[in-house]
Amino acid sequence: MSLGESERKAAIVFGGSRGIGAAIVKRLAQDGFQVALTYLSSPDRAQQLVEEIGALGGKSIAIRADSADAKEVDAAVTRTVETFGRLDVAVVNAGVLRIGPVDAVSIEDLDLSLSINVRGVFLAVQAAARQMADGGRIITIGSNTAIRTGSPGSSVYAMTKAAVAAMAKGVALDLAPRRITVNNIQPGPTETDMTSSMIDRLKDIVPLRRVGRPDEIAGLASYLAGPQSGYMTGSSLTIDGGYVL
Repeated sequence: MSLGESERKAAIVFGGSRGIGAAIVKRLAQDGFQVALTYLSSPDRAQQLVEEIGALGGKSIAIRADSADAKEVDAAVTRTVETFGRLDVAVVNAGVLRIGPVDAVSIEDLDLSLSINVRGVFLAVQAAARQMADGGRIITIGSNTAIRTGSPGSSVYAMTKAAVAAMAKGVALDLAPRRITVNNIQPGPTETDMTSSMIDRLKDIVPLRRVGRPDEIAGLASYLAGPQSGYMTGSSLTIDGGYVL
């Protein structure tokens, strides 16, 4: 007997319209979750993903939300709860990549990176925690650059992702009394729109001699969203083909 919608667990994926985020949305839907996804600049992709999930018998909604806007982030969580009746999992994937040597990084790029990659992650985690059921799961998507930058020009991006790893530890302690786990996935080079121009160069510096696939990152997110990960919290899990070894 299938579960009724009121009994099915619900998730929200911030930045879920493409790349790693879209792969996570699909995987959670396959796992039986009702899934809300946020987008900012890809409404067509977001709607297409919702339709794909619906065609497979799942339930999903797309919500336009700017991760730098606290009100929009909070509203996205509220709409998720209003639509699905609950919130069990939050995945914070929204992020930007700005590359440049330290003496050339513009104030605009610095502020944008901090606003989305650090402040925006915190806002999403905070909004989700306020409405999440006890025993829930929060998953942030960081980067292996928090451990090893590997190339010039990545200081700002690496800084923001190191902040996310530290954030996961602190929030995990805050939410432990509610049995909400908080874990951080740190992908290495992965084939997405963000990295499309760098794939050929990146695969040559990964020990496994290839870049990752979004579905591989989604598989780890699926584990962290599930019941068997209940004893893991505050961890940063690196999935990068051995790049940081």
